[in-house]
Amino acid sequence: MNFLNRIRTLVIKELQSLLNDRSGRVLLFMPVILQTVLFPFAATLEVKNASLAVYNEDGGLASIELMQRFAASGAFTEFLPMQSQSQVEAAIENRDALLAVRIPEDFSRKLALGETAPVQVMLDGRRSNSSQIAFGYLQSIVDQYLKERSETAGRILPSEMVTRYWFNPSLDYPKYILPSLIAVITTIGSLIVTALSVAREREQGTFDQLLVSPLTPEMIMIGKAIPAMMVAFFQATLILLVAVFLYHVPFRGSLALLYTGMFFYSLALVGVGLLISAVSSTQQQAFLGAFVFMMPAILLSGFTAPVENMPQWLQYLTWPNPIRHFVEIVKGVFLKDASFDRIASLIWPLIVISACTLTAASVMFRRKTA
Repeated sequence: MNFLNRIRTLVIKELQSLLNDRSGRVLLFMPVILQTVLFPFAATLEVKNASLAVYNEDGGLASIELMQRFAASGAFTEFLPMQSQSQVEAAIENRDALLAVRIPEDFSRKLALGETAPVQVMLDGRRSNSSQIAFGYLQSIVDQYLKERSETAGRILPSEMVTRYWFNPSLDYPKYILPSLIAVITTIGSLIVTALSVAREREQGTFDQLLVSPLTPEMIMIGKAIPAMMVAFFQATLILLVAVFLYHVPFRGSLALLYTGMFFYSLALVGVGLLISAVSSTQQQAFLGAFVFMMPAILLSGFTAPVENMPQWLQYLTWPNPIRHFVEIVKGVFLKDASFDRIASLIWPLIVISACTLTAASVMFRRKTA
């Protein structure tokens, strides 16, 4: 009981230190509010305001109808008719257009004869990702137009590809980004809270008082870890509620599995934060250490780019990254209703990471307090 009472006292002290400080309260709430509002709209891979330049050399009915479909598409909000090839090149070079379409002079005639009528599309390679996505939109418009013409003429296409999107049928980007924010925002909050805790004690001169108290280094670690885990659970729950009730992201999985993964994930983050805090003498060093860890960890987590797209050697290096495993957990539980076996296969790496980081932090604490 004395063991639990001492830890409880330290936990209360940490929470008071965090909540009584205005910057601490801001750290708890503002990242959650700002990122849940801005990320679904700003950090998006969708292309909605693309500019399209069209050079129509044909002037026939089919080409005019195709141009009208381009202009009516919601993906292209700026439609630029061109009069020459030099204007097309200038539009791409000056970044006035993301894509440029050149319709040849025999386009309508070939379509009327049932022949293949090629259309040239030029993409701005400086904006390769956006241009490739916009090209996909453009291609779907052309394919739909040609399909309708064939049906009107009584011709049946030899084959047709039917696309079916699982887990996010409407391709609504907030449904993809918001579950991942549970991992990203809790990383920022809990890691910084943990990393700054011991460094703050050292700067304020109160860490020596903890060492001469009846608290052992392990008790100090537990007392520092619990508030950070509480912060992680609070922020994750807040994002979960916002995603479900404000953005209407469907939650298809098990809350128990999600929070079990959250427990071991926050434990792994706490281990990293305590390790950073143990080797840092000032809050500035602790903050820089947390930042040095966070940026590569988030980039290699699969949040911004799929891990499968990375080189094989880099994929191996992402295994000790706790964010990678938890991003898969929240996406799997949120959107797929992932099975217990699948989530368990992602939780056990978090357990291994937690054991390693907490052990390393404990060794560093004992060295610092020896």
